[in-house]
Amino acid sequence: MNSTKSTNSHARPLELWGGLECTVNRVRDDYFHQLDRNGHASRADDIARFASLGIRAIRYPVLWERTAPDGVHAADWSWPDERLNALRAHGVTPIAGLIHHGSGPRHTSLVDPAFAEQLAEYAGAVAARYPWIEYYTPVNEPCTTARFAGLYGVWYPHGRDDRTFVQALLNQCRAVVLAMRAIRAVNPDAKLVQTDDLGKTYSTPEMATVAEFYNERRWLAWDLLCGMVGPEHALWSYLTKTGIPAEEFLWFRDNPCPPDIIGVNYYVTSERWLDHRPDRYPAHHRGVADGIPCADIEASRALATPTAGIAPLLHEIWDRYHIPLAVTEAHIDANREDQLRWLLEIWEAGKEVRANGVDLRAVTVWSLLGSFDWNSLVTCNNGYYEPGPFDVRTPEPRPTAVARMMRELSAGTPLSHPVLRGQGWWRRPGRWLCTPVATPDALTSITADGHTLVGKDAAPILITGATGTLGRAFARICRKRNLAYRLLSRQDMDITDPASVDRALDKYRPWAVVNTAGYVRVDDAERDAERCFRENAIGPAILAAACARHGVHLTTFSSDLVFDGALDRPYVESDAVAPLNVYGRSKAEAELRVQDKHPGALVVRTSAFFGPWDKYNFVTLALQTLERGEPFRAARDMAVSPTYVPDLVHACLDLAIDGESGVWHLANVGTLTWVELAEQAAARAGVDASRLEAVAAESYGFAAPRPRYTGLHSERGILLPSLDHALGRYLELRNEIDQEMEEVILMAESRQA
Repeated sequence: MNSTKSTNSHARPLELWGGLECTVNRVRDDYFHQLDRNGHASRADDIARFASLGIRAIRYPVLWERTAPDGVHAADWSWPDERLNALRAHGVTPIAGLIHHGSGPRHTSLVDPAFAEQLAEYAGAVAARYPWIEYYTPVNEPCTTARFAGLYGVWYPHGRDDRTFVQALLNQCRAVVLAMRAIRAVNPDAKLVQTDDLGKTYSTPEMATVAEFYNERRWLAWDLLCGMVGPEHALWSYLTKTGIPAEEFLWFRDNPCPPDIIGVNYYVTSERWLDHRPDRYPAHHRGVADGIPCADIEASRALATPTAGIAPLLHEIWDRYHIPLAVTEAHIDANREDQLRWLLEIWEAGKEVRANGVDLRAVTVWSLLGSFDWNSLVTCNNGYYEPGPFDVRTPEPRPTAVARMMRELSAGTPLSHPVLRGQGWWRRPGRWLCTPVATPDALTSITADGHTLVGKDAAPILITGATGTLGRAFARICRKRNLAYRLLSRQDMDITDPASVDRALDKYRPWAVVNTAGYVRVDDAERDAERCFRENAIGPAILAAACARHGVHLTTFSSDLVFDGALDRPYVESDAVAPLNVYGRSKAEAELRVQDKHPGALVVRTSAFFGPWDKYNFVTLALQTLERGEPFRAARDMAVSPTYVPDLVHACLDLAIDGESGVWHLANVGTLTWVELAEQAAARAGVDASRLEAVAAESYGFAAPRPRYTGLHSERGILLPSLDHALGRYLELRNEIDQEMEEVILMAESRQA
């Protein structure tokens, strides 16, 4: 890790750091512990995983609430002892965090007059226990935390006024000063890495005064610590009007504690747009600021031309303080390719500002184990998860493509993933949540490409099965995610013909193939076994062999019908296959052949598709029939795990980007009979289900024997949400028409004809 004694950043490469989401957030009397939810609290071998990424330093929790909730005298140091010494052994420098979006143990709060002294006592104990630790963040994001806890009422103590906001800010900043004083009494060389969100607000002229105030307020924590707040400060009148005595602000002039490194946290939500015309925007973005009805929305969702991103903001903070900087959080809640593109954009911006004289030391990837429920600002326990370099939904944290990119960045090797050659959603048309607003003149002269790899010969994903439901869904979602793709008909590539496959791979030079082609008529397969095996087993094996030769990732699909239904629990990947019919045998044979020809291939077993874009799936037919008041028959004695097609496609694309292989079960969480599925869909849609008839499966007269129970579960990781959640989203999109996609499909069908 860089020393802060020299400001000649050009003599050193830009470093890669890591961060660990560790919030202990209190909402009234409920606590949300990220370390418990991501599993790191009980998983010591994560330290080796973190070190494998090539990071030089890590923002690491030594949290007051967890280590000494009942006072320093009763502290339990066993957990930080093990983890911190492991980091030291792996050569990774810890930046010790003592409070992270928290309010301390139960007996205190951000507005407790004793908060600062109590945290300082704990900080001194940490330093005495670990005198070798050099870098500290006693309080993460004090200004941001004060806003959410003291002004917006979101976090404890749920204040909603300026005085509570300012008091919480003062308490946290005072705690930083006293904590560093206690730490430096043990280690005089200890350094402060002070983080906060670095955003900026833009506005219509009518909201300019409010925007100017917000843009001054964002500096307050750093200004206080640097001793810059006095009667001459732009917000002095605002601060003292709260009724807080002036000497509480002036105390920082007499006790300055400037950061050794200013930590900049930057998100897609950090840049805001204020508009005095709230009716132009979705309702949840409307509010009142300084008595003026307005909309407050992410700039990327409103401005016609995107802002330049973090680079100009880094120049602003450097010009204000001339203190070394680090980007201490760089993360976006998005699909995998956009997580990669966001990191690349931040990394390249960092190199750009360094070349222009800014002393930027590092970029920190946040968060190494992902995070839970930040879409609700950790006010709920809904289980919403954002993966990071590691995905913790698997038995052991699974490295994603972000981990691979981190290793390349830390080693200084060229970035290899083809999906980096596209723009992130925050720079693409279609990102807007309103009629786009003309970008202010001060921003329009800046290029909006985002990063230097944009448009550089993006290799595509080849999608077979142009006439099928799944193939079309992959094409639709690839287009939405800005993933280069080609939707191929059999005329474009016949997977049963080796020469045709090689010609297509040579022509399109893909990085991945998604095979959705195949024989799908389960009952017809009983009398057409030869064709079924040719299309479902021989063809995928030919495709797998060719992809292996060309170094191309392959995703192909199997079925729950490889099982006989004899188990009384959902099937997992390691359960033995025992198909009852020809179709199931063809899929079981395909699994073996594909993995033999291409060990790096991903084989997805799934079941019972339903989705918003085809007219013939079970859920759509059931609802249409019941809505017409007609009877609808469904089996009461066959249980499946229904799969919402958009969820399946998104998960498959993320796994392909990650380079995953082997057999994986992907279905929405929940196993139920066909009649129960129809009942649940009707209930969610508000449709009368009185004409729904529960019948025995044998009444259908199937030619192919069917297993009675083929529920799917995964021992590799549960990546799809619950069925109930999926049905809700299905109903929202059920009647959506995408004219551009319809034209793509018509072109594919014309080639097939």
